[in-house]
Amino acid sequence: MKAFLALSLTAALAVPAQAQLRLPQLPGVQRLPGVVDRVVDRVVQPLPELLSSATSLADLRATQLGDLLRRHPDLIEVDPRGEPIRRRELVLVSPNEAALAAAAALGLVPLRDESWPELDLREVVLRVPEGLDTAAALARLRAAQPGLQADFNHLYARSGDVGAQGRAAVPAPGGPLRVGLVDGGVDRRHAALRHAGGASFGCGGAVLPSEHGTAVASLLVGRDRGFAGAAAKAELFAADAYCDKPDGGSAEDVVRALAWMARERVAVVNVSLVGPPNRLLEQGVSALVKRGHLLVAAVGNDGPAAPPLFPAAYPGVVGVTAVNPARRVLPEAAQGPQVLLAAPGADLAVARSGGGYGVARGTSFAAPLVAGLLAAELRQPDPAAAAAALERLAASAVDLGAPGRDPVYGRGLVAEDLRVVPERLQARQAR
Repeated sequence: MKAFLALSLTAALAVPAQAQLRLPQLPGVQRLPGVVDRVVDRVVQPLPELLSSATSLADLRATQLGDLLRRHPDLIEVDPRGEPIRRRELVLVSPNEAALAAAAALGLVPLRDESWPELDLREVVLRVPEGLDTAAALARLRAAQPGLQADFNHLYARSGDVGAQGRAAVPAPGGPLRVGLVDGGVDRRHAALRHAGGASFGCGGAVLPSEHGTAVASLLVGRDRGFAGAAAKAELFAADAYCDKPDGGSAEDVVRALAWMARERVAVVNVSLVGPPNRLLEQGVSALVKRGHLLVAAVGNDGPAAPPLFPAAYPGVVGVTAVNPARRVLPEAAQGPQVLLAAPGADLAVARSGGGYGVARGTSFAAPLVAGLLAAELRQPDPAAAAAALERLAASAVDLGAPGRDPVYGRGLVAEDLRVVPERLQARQAR
């Protein structure tokens, strides 16, 4: 998963970060960088190469963000906290006429006005004129209209054996088995994904497969010789929130995708994206959860001391962390009250865009295993049924760490038998 990375590694790590985070390499199975996918840049580089010029995850994050800003200064800037945003754009959430008048008085020009009745939500995106700083414009707008829901247009980063021991999710009654994905584009031509029905959304109908989206999709619904996702027989409803654009993955892109999921009544949606709190995103997530959808999100790879990342940290979202094969939490995984469940997130075989398989690592890849299990339990959006399905899964978790729910592992480990071992996949595909 990932994009903008890692505020710190805990001081307790006794070995270098490169050794901690190195991804395995197998003959015939390519690496898929999970922790350091430069997904917003659409440039994927192996972790060791990136760490050669950075002494910590904090340095790496700063390096990546600095490179992004240098390459796309016309599209991207940062807010006062250093978070990436669409340049000279502000978002009003369900504004009234007084709010629009206040915006006009400040010289802010409407760019887009879009309503999502499924979420009971409306956005108006404003253009900040040259000569006026974006942060200053937001401060003035909030001062002119106290209580106004206004924010930056933040950008969000894409952060078991199937034989005797492996299993796919067991369908439950109540309608077709479907699962949703908000991520980058998915390569549905891949052998593990070409069987998946469902639908796609975004990019004006264009197909723009990505490494990250394809990998996560395979963990949800993939099915191939020696490989199976958590809900291998499910239909995949995939929304591309990036469309291969440098400033893709904005708050409005994600909410637009969530509105589509609500229209399609996809009960369980995986969002392996991370970023800062945002008022538009918060409202969209809240509306979806209230309608009885389960939103499963990766908690992020910014390290245990980092601030919470969103949407995983919003109330009602199923925050998922990642563990290695030894059941130890990944050192880069976020920690805190937003962690509800843990799932395998290291040494995972995943499909690669264009064909073949890679090895992935990160909380991005733990989340779809949880989403797939929940999709088998919840076929239609329903608040009571969603709560019951989640409790059943949490009750089955293996308690790790401190007894009971804790900020490292949440309620515990699920989906352990769904991890496809790269070595075993390679052996089975070679037969």
